[in-house]
Amino acid sequence: MRDYADVYKAIADETRLKILALLFQHDECCVCDVMEVCGITQSKASRHLQTLRRAGLLQDRRDGTWVYYRIASEATGAAGEILRINGPLLMILQAPEISRRVNEWNRRKAEAGHCRQQTNN
Repeated sequence: MRDYADVYKAIADETRLKILALLFQHDECCVCDVMEVCGITQSKASRHLQTLRRAGLLQDRRDGTWVYYRIASEATGAAGEILRINGPLLMILQAPEISRRVNEWNRRKAEAGHCRQQTNN
């Protein structure tokens, strides 16, 4: 029972639910993608992603200096059951808004040629 409580605590946050919905809908994202789509800072994105990863809901991979996150496809126990049961809901949760934000961010990223937003200084 404790495992379930820990996983539910991890997803009991609006931003973390958005992150899960983003990853269910768009497979794999780097931290900068999560920042832009969710409208949060790098430190908040990293903290939320680590909370979800520690709960067994996400897996990560490193590619140079970038870290990419995805839904833990082989999650077991409480995390696996909660993902399996809630996955269909997360696939549609804010789907139009997430798609709009992803498309807008991908356009800006393509124009800049990289993830970092350019500032007008």
